[in-house]
Amino acid sequence: MTGRQRERRHRRTGAAFVAAGVLAGAGLGTAGCAGGDAVAGDSRGGDAVVALRQAADRLTDAGSSKARTSMEMAAGGTRVTIRGAGVYDYRERRGRLKVLLPQDPAGAAERRPITELLAPGALFMKNRGAGVPADKWVRVDTRTLSDGNLVTGGATDPFTAAEVLLGTRTATYVGRTEVAGTGVRHYRGTADLSDAARRASKGNKGSLKAAAKGFATADVPFDAYLDDEGRIRKVRHRFSFLNGQQKSPVAVASTTLLYDFGASVRVRLPHADDIYAGEIAEE
Repeated sequence: MTGRQRERRHRRTGAAFVAAGVLAGAGLGTAGCAGGDAVAGDSRGGDAVVALRQAADRLTDAGSSKARTSMEMAAGGTRVTIRGAGVYDYRERRGRLKVLLPQDPAGAAERRPITELLAPGALFMKNRGAGVPADKWVRVDTRTLSDGNLVTGGATDPFTAAEVLLGTRTATYVGRTEVAGTGVRHYRGTADLSDAARRASKGNKGSLKAAAKGFATADVPFDAYLDDEGRIRKVRHRFSFLNGQQKSPVAVASTTLLYDFGASVRVRLPHADDIYAGEIAEE
């Protein structure tokens, strides 16, 4: 089976792997997504829009970091949270996360963490998908996902999260605060995914373009916390997600926390022989 054939086979399954699968299992109903602000920064925070659009470049300058992620989905009185932790190389655009799914509603035993490797245009997962051998990876082309993998993987790729801010249309400087003991500037605003896709790096253009078309709205309200070097320490996006299971959008809040800049990162992507080419059953 060719790589292209494998991509077609996993295209539809990919969107149900992590976040969408949890949504379906939890029986989440409908929810909306709030709008953003419409004012610029002030003298203390500088030009908010410029600072936010430069945040991805500041991460590239830093080289690498450790990351913690959280993805919350809530509707109809039910709330689930998917958590992850790992490292990311902003120059190579590669990362590795361990993603922990919540216990399923039936009360089954806690699920094994999913290992995710992040790369431009691709998501590799191990320990996900019934019937997949333990030593095999599943590869998904993120450009084929209706959300561009901003939601599907259960964690937003840290560099993609930063490049969403390239689409900042309006923003306001909220004030000084702290994130994990580090002084930061807090900004709140709204980004446009279509605009972000136009400005994004080559590896993220396709994914962000897909998300702009696939989400219920291309507008993404956010809260971003930048340190004095302009690097993201924390960013929280609020997406309005259509996963094919519900008639109305589901509100998804994705939070990325970055720390320990310059950390050692070594991410080796799977060889072709290590990628599973068979059918994947729903869990």
